[in-house]
Amino acid sequence: MATATQPLQGSGLRPPIHLLENESDILANLALQMEHRIPVVSAMLLTEIDRAEIDTPATLPDDVVTLGSTVSYWDEGSNVRRTVQIVLPAHADIEAGRISVLTPVGAGLIGLSAGQTIEWPDLEGRERRITIMSVRQPPRLVA
Repeated sequence: MATATQPLQGSGLRPPIHLLENESDILANLALQMEHRIPVVSAMLLTEIDRAEIDTPATLPDDVVTLGSTVSYWDEGSNVRRTVQIVLPAHADIEAGRISVLTPVGAGLIGLSAGQTIEWPDLEGRERRITIMSVRQPPRLVA
């Protein structure tokens, strides 16, 4: 497990994260556009973008959650392992296992790596402990 290094809201801890350069811009614009509709998630996503190490497709570790990634994670609060794909809001479909990066879970997963654990608020604001079990990347062009 990765060592948590930064506090999140009260007692939670956040491990280091990575984002693709072009995705960090997309996510920041999206979060700013949604600032008035979903202020809490928007603020959480902007905070994550701010603290992320920015990578190119060539330097991004293979096991990092990005847009389009399929990620299996364990939610300690519900004691359930879930597998979802992280997508932009227009492509979200919970029944198909595609969750928006603008949900609390989506914003919490983006940038994490396999093996990392994060304490992150759920929809009701309760801290949940989430551990990344595996990450499968979408096909990417390497610049």
